[in-house]
Amino acid sequence: MSVRAGAPHIGATVVIGETLIDVVPDENGVRELPGGSPANVAVALGRLGREPVLVTTLGDDERGTAARRWLEASEVTVLAQPSPTGRTSTAAVLLAEDGSASYDFDLTWDLSAATLDRAIALGDLAVVHAGSIATVLDPVAEAVEAALRAARGRALVTFDPNARPAITPDVTRVLPRVERLAAASDVVKMSEEDSAWYRPGGDPVALARSWAAAGAVLVVVTRGADGGVLVRGDDVIDVPGVPVPVADTIGAGDTFMGALIDALIGLGAHGPAAREVLAKLRIEELHRAASWAVSAAAVTVSRPGADPPTRAELGEVPDR
Repeated sequence: MSVRAGAPHIGATVVIGETLIDVVPDENGVRELPGGSPANVAVALGRLGREPVLVTTLGDDERGTAARRWLEASEVTVLAQPSPTGRTSTAAVLLAEDGSASYDFDLTWDLSAATLDRAIALGDLAVVHAGSIATVLDPVAEAVEAALRAARGRALVTFDPNARPAITPDVTRVLPRVERLAAASDVVKMSEEDSAWYRPGGDPVALARSWAAAGAVLVVVTRGADGGVLVRGDDVIDVPGVPVPVADTIGAGDTFMGALIDALIGLGAHGPAAREVLAKLRIEELHRAASWAVSAAAVTVSRPGADPPTRAELGEVPDR
């Protein structure tokens, strides 16, 4: 899969974080589907032709084999460290009547600084993305934070905190690291649910403004069916949602993240010049990039599980 014939090589797109198996209820009991927030981002990027490298942990078991096949089928290069228990992590999915999902995790997560260093030393970097459990669960989180800091100035650094209170229930311990990572990143995406957990009762856009002022060039707040809001300096850009019948919301935010990264790459925001380009993009270009991400997420919620669309399903987004 490629973005287009003869497209220039822009460097490596690296995604750091967990891969797991979602155990999803259905009419026959349960079914097992590969997932995990960073893995879903990698699959979204792969299906859009960006050929990402996923730095992750996988068990030496049938679930790990299934997850690897799923990733590689979407043109994701898997750089996996063996699980210390030999098991692949799982997340039991609980679906509400509106299709929204919550999770009960059985997690095995370990990633060495040496493995992360191998990824960041791949050569020319276009993008480095991390998020979710990988960025907050010690002791690995410290190495992930160091990897993102090492990538700043070499690549577009993107971060999705994707709050998981079931894994890290003490927000006062998690929030300082999340805010450090937000300040060290170029692009941050958070959902309204994330904002409500980090700053109960606060305005998500106000939190986005504070993270942008602390160092991020662009902070995006996703609002589910209502689209999203982009904050860059004094710019606040509303992007409407795309109404679709909802199968479930598994992987919707991750698809948004992957498609947003794809669109920003297409607009030239990658590699060492990423921050400068991102700061200079026109409002209409940012709106178009976020609309692309909203459309991709809408496809994912319209079908079961984390199943991001291909570029052919969405059509081309203008490149430059």
